[in-house]
Amino acid sequence: MKNEKIVVGISQGDINSISYEVIIKTLIDNRILNYCIPVVYGSPKVAAYHRKALNINNFSFNSIRSAEEVNPKRANIISCIDENIRVELGKSTKQAGEAAFSALERATNDLSDGKIDVLVSGPINKHNIQSDNFNFAGHTEYLQKKFNSDEVLMLMVNDYFRIGMVTGHIPIAKIPEELTQKKIETKLKILNDSLIKDFGIRKPRIAVLGLNPHASDNGLLGNEENDIIIPAVEAAREANIMAFGPFPSDGFFGAGSYDKFDGILAMYHDQGLIPFKSMAFDGGVNFTAGLPIIRTSPAHGTAYEIAGNNEASPDSFRKAIYMACDIFKSRKSYSSLTANPLKSHDLSEL
Repeated sequence: MKNEKIVVGISQGDINSISYEVIIKTLIDNRILNYCIPVVYGSPKVAAYHRKALNINNFSFNSIRSAEEVNPKRANIISCIDENIRVELGKSTKQAGEAAFSALERATNDLSDGKIDVLVSGPINKHNIQSDNFNFAGHTEYLQKKFNSDEVLMLMVNDYFRIGMVTGHIPIAKIPEELTQKKIETKLKILNDSLIKDFGIRKPRIAVLGLNPHASDNGLLGNEENDIIIPAVEAAREANIMAFGPFPSDGFFGAGSYDKFDGILAMYHDQGLIPFKSMAFDGGVNFTAGLPIIRTSPAHGTAYEIAGNNEASPDSFRKAIYMACDIFKSRKSYSSLTANPLKSHDLSEL
């Protein structure tokens, strides 16, 4: 009998960070095995090191050589790196960066080949992972190239709102030159499509934030709203996307207006991430919208300062796993519902 559970690939992230701690704390609860089959891409020896450091004795991984060997009743792990690698808790090392990339590459290759259904990525250090093979600002850009997507959207999701960013991991000084009407329109389309297909919202309402303070005060504090953002919103509405704005970001979040919308589009990274992490740092999830595959991750980073101290919360990582599974089901349902649409007819000809 074919197993119907979703196979969740988990890339280990930085071995010196809290990544293994949140992975183990998530998978130690056997109830998750009723929902999915976890497969960690990493190292059994590194996992054992972290278990010992955390004094966790009632959990172990099932070591396998490939995703085809998964045990549906166990948390599985595939060795992707040199087992003699040294773990140095709380430190950024070249070896940790190499190990993070090796695990990520193996996991994404298996995802591409259909051996796993979704990917949940552990936090990486964006500096030590840099190499000839990984020359990207983060997971989002790497996955965009890996899966040949023209545009993607970093979408942060918590219990309060879903917020995407037009510009991502770029310096503040470069935002004005990167912000174009076409780019905003493209990101709005990705967000709208994702809300429909990935989150099951039939007719999403999307709030668009302004770039300048007070959304420029009718041009007093900048021209981007009038010249770029408003035309993009109008074009989106002509394309049957329910986009509204631009809204001044301070007032928008301060007044709690976010609860009136299904999605929010911010103009740059910190404009979206500051309110997001202020309201739900431990419980948020990072989702890459616009990809042909499903990838989520916890909203936090490596947190070297608490690595090995048994202080890291697994809430964000746990939610990343459940969200990846929910999106997988939602896409499957959407594909089924739209597979054989009824032909349209011109009623005037009847």
